[in-house]
Amino acid sequence: MPMARDDIEAAIRAALPDAVIELTDLAGDDDHWAVKVTSAEFAGKNRVQQHKMVYAAIGEKMGGELHALQVSTAVPT
Repeated sequence: MPMARDDIEAAIRAALPDAVIELTDLAGDDDHWAVKVTSAEFAGKNRVQQHKMVYAAIGEKMGGELHALQVSTAVPT
């Protein structure tokens, strides 16, 4: 069973409470998502570190319940 939008948002928000999360269902199947996460927690970190923080929030559900996640990150201005 695919990972629901609300579950993805909740997992990211648990790790990054200040996150502004924009999710897009890329294939209409709740299994291929794009997410843009904006968080002050990303300040001073490079893109790889930022993306690892998002993937860590999803944890072991990545590759199982959540098949594909395209990540982009930003620091609030």
